[in-house]
Amino acid sequence: MTDIFHIPALIKILIVFICIILLIRKNISLGNTFFVGSLILSLLFNLKPSEMLKSMGTSIVYPKTLSLAIIVSLILILSNSMEIAGRMKQLLNKFQGLISNPRVNIIVFPALIGLLPMPGGAVFSAPMVRELGMNSKIAPDMLSFINYWFRHIWEYCWPLYPGVLLSTILADINLASFMAFMAPITLLAVSIGYRQLRKNESLCKKVENYPQRPSGRPFLKEMIPILIVIFPGLGMGALFSFLDPELSIAKEIGLIIALLLSIGWVWYENRMEALRIWKMLVSPQLLKMFYMVLAILVFKGILEDSHAVQAISLELTLLNIPLVFIVSILPFMTGMVSGITIAFVGSTFPILIPLIHSLDPAGHMMPYIMLGLVCGFTGVLLSPVHLCLILSNEYFGTTTGAVYKRLFFPCGCLIISSIFYFYLLHRIL
Repeated sequence: MTDIFHIPALIKILIVFICIILLIRKNISLGNTFFVGSLILSLLFNLKPSEMLKSMGTSIVYPKTLSLAIIVSLILILSNSMEIAGRMKQLLNKFQGLISNPRVNIIVFPALIGLLPMPGGAVFSAPMVRELGMNSKIAPDMLSFINYWFRHIWEYCWPLYPGVLLSTILADINLASFMAFMAPITLLAVSIGYRQLRKNESLCKKVENYPQRPSGRPFLKEMIPILIVIFPGLGMGALFSFLDPELSIAKEIGLIIALLLSIGWVWYENRMEALRIWKMLVSPQLLKMFYMVLAILVFKGILEDSHAVQAISLELTLLNIPLVFIVSILPFMTGMVSGITIAFVGSTFPILIPLIHSLDPAGHMMPYIMLGLVCGFTGVLLSPVHLCLILSNEYFGTTTGAVYKRLFFPCGCLIISSIFYFYLLHRIL
């Protein structure tokens, strides 16, 4: 098959991106979007139908593909189980009174809700934020900012977020190491957001509702499902890697076992009915999530087997475009247009990772993935189609423009800091 009009590889990839973004904006499911993107990619890069089908089949049965799809599905089951059982509401209730600082109180509720990935999760913490901010005369746009910003502080490093998991698997990075390197970004996000609260003097008064501070044990008990995932999950992954260094999905197996234990704990503790569990397991939402992960990794496989990345790498080398600029701007623009973390990770990282290997073979992968994830997620935070932003603004009765004024400075700080952090890591590593 002759090359289609001898179009440069960069233009072909741009066509694929435009198609993916248009499909997302048309509310086409991410699974179908990436599947169509794979077909267009195969056509533009002259992959024969037999080669395309072989690439798709190989990608689907690849152990890391199946393990990631299972992990993401189990996270969704855990999140839905805790929501149905009222565990997150109990967690928030048990926390009340443990801290007397009103500034900390008002940010903890969206942060705790943020520990579990839920579509539109900002609406769950909004009532608590409004209740705490009601007597402090905080403007609605500020309340929406607090609820929105602190709901998302974990998306840079928390292993329950599909974007973080997908990034580490695509880049073949150790999850625990990635969490350690990304933790400063989460701390920075907390610090930047907290500085916005210091301007409000009405939040300086200490809470007097609890004459005697309650015990922290009930709160820790409610945290058990999440703690089971984090500590045993990472620990078992490291153990399996040590016992069998050749096992490519050792860490994923550890996380799968931990998620199953956590889900089992929630079901047992809350005596969930078998019918309710069955409905959850066969829900369309769960099947869509599983299909989406498969479609993203099929897209990655087509990129590799069509040799698209090698062609793009050659063209970028001839154009002398800085790699750091590409790693920053491509995820940012995709994140801002799509408003979905896994969409920018799934569409840009399969291209960026081979480019990094090709254009900076001596560079360490971790700094680039950090930069791409931070810039991409900053784009997601600023996206006007981000569901959490829309729901939070609607709940507090404020406008997107007013909340944007609160977001621009923190988001700018994140991007600038991530660039400095990139050069620091790049030099150290």
